[in-house]
Amino acid sequence: MIKTVFFDLDGTLLPMDMEVFIKAYFKAVAAKLVPRGFDVDQLTKVIWKGTKYMVSNTGEISNEEMFWKTFFECYPDRTDEEKIVFNDFYINNFDDVKNSCGFNPESGKTIKVLKDMGYNLVLASNPLFPRLAQQKRMRWAGVDPDDFSYITSYENSRFCKPNPDYYKEILGKLGLVPEECLMVGNDTTEDMIAETLGLKVYLVTDWMINPANKDISVYPHGHIEGLLEFIRNI
Repeated sequence: MIKTVFFDLDGTLLPMDMEVFIKAYFKAVAAKLVPRGFDVDQLTKVIWKGTKYMVSNTGEISNEEMFWKTFFECYPDRTDEEKIVFNDFYINNFDDVKNSCGFNPESGKTIKVLKDMGYNLVLASNPLFPRLAQQKRMRWAGVDPDDFSYITSYENSRFCKPNPDYYKEILGKLGLVPEECLMVGNDTTEDMIAETLGLKVYLVTDWMINPANKDISVYPHGHIEGLLEFIRNI
């Protein structure tokens, strides 16, 4: 019996062409930081390096600590003031990136129905962003963050997808039984890996990412609109 539903965000609840989003994101970051003396090309490389190190994090420190450790190794003359500037970016400038994403009203409707049905909801979006950015992107998708009992972010996570330890960490923190959980996502590698831990899975195909060209017939799959029927039939 399913009691908890994990949701990916980008490409699942929030329609997104990742290349378009990333281009808009770095443009907005550059507009904020170049006036502070950052070279845009170097800054882009440093952010990608920090992201790479978070993805490969083995759990000794949080993803947040990993990112800033990498950042200050690349910019040893910079101070913690840059953390304040980045936080201000997410407060005041990150919404400029919203137009790079799409919108599907079914996302918000699905979440509300599941919440009303009594399901525990977890936002299992790759924790490469701070909680504030996760919450803003949820709102872009028409989803209320308050409907979720837990939201993964770089502050509260020590692993990233597709590392199975990312899911193990959530299960452990929340005291969840894998067989009572369903992972909903659009990435055949990052999201469907949850199945190896005993979670049930549902592959959203609208903005599917399938880098290994896997046979998706091995997974329950369909549009986000079909999720409720799938859950009812489990």
